[in-house]
Amino acid sequence: MTDQQTPGPRRPGEYALALLGHGAPADDPADASPHRFPDGGSWRTEIPSVEGPEALATVLEEVERLELPVHRISQGSGIWMLTDAEITEMVQATTERDIELCLFTGPRGTWDIGSATRTPSGGGGLRARGHDQVAGCVEDALRATALGVRCLLVADEGVLWLLHQLRQQGVLPADTTFKVSALVGPVNPAAYAVWERLGGDSINIPSDLTLQHLTEIRRASGAPMDFYIEAPDDLGGFVRMYDAAELIRRGAPIYLKFGLSKAPAIYPYGRQMRDVTLQTARERVRRGRLVLDLLARHGADGGMSPLGSRLPGPLNRFPIDSSATPNGSETDPRFTPERI
Repeated sequence: MTDQQTPGPRRPGEYALALLGHGAPADDPADASPHRFPDGGSWRTEIPSVEGPEALATVLEEVERLELPVHRISQGSGIWMLTDAEITEMVQATTERDIELCLFTGPRGTWDIGSATRTPSGGGGLRARGHDQVAGCVEDALRATALGVRCLLVADEGVLWLLHQLRQQGVLPADTTFKVSALVGPVNPAAYAVWERLGGDSINIPSDLTLQHLTEIRRASGAPMDFYIEAPDDLGGFVRMYDAAELIRRGAPIYLKFGLSKAPAIYPYGRQMRDVTLQTARERVRRGRLVLDLLARHGADGGMSPLGSRLPGPLNRFPIDSSATPNGSETDPRFTPERI
């Protein structure tokens, strides 16, 4: 009996194009990422822009109907745009289904009084302007984690470094994870490695990076990557469904994010945006189903992390000054939900 090599995933149109003499060159094994999530998986899924309990209920209903496996659900308007009751309801609903809930921290430059963010250059973008906005982001983090949230979305490198230190000191729960926003995502390997060292546990990169860029990043860092398979219009509106298998091969460990192009912006969310928010929430789930169906047709759907997986595994960090004295603790009454 002879050993037979298991065939890999097929490429789109591979057989028909080969018949015509237009077959693609073989994959270069050196391009494949050697990294994985600690559970052994190479990819997970995320539904972004789920802006409150009603949108979450809509997503969960559609996820069940379309049988879409989901590891993480994220929100973009910010913790400060949700009441304690709304956060608690979202935590309970996702916990019951073993899905990670990720909420965005605090005030940002794009909503501030500073005019530079309205100029063509974009100014400081979503970063926290001044001490007060940094403090608001930290306050959001303390409040959300006290209510049971264990994943925080961050759009400022200073805020990320401070939150990572608070996690190390036990002020934030040790199993809190930090997700770097797509709007400040790195575009080169060195920058990606810096975000990891600042405390990032999964790092969005812009969806216009090439496949070669992913390989370059993976040679510098094994931190989980977040990638919009379909990007919102303000991130370029790219639709890269046919790249999904190669994104996994080169970018693992990677979160496949199912965004939506040609849809109105909904941040910061309020009831005036209710109808479009619920409609787009349903369509994001459908887009996810399309991507996973495509992967299955090509035999490239293997290697998904088990549902319920959320931690990133060991990562590289900048050293923290051990002489620093923590200003609080998990038992400090100021950090309980009743006092926040």
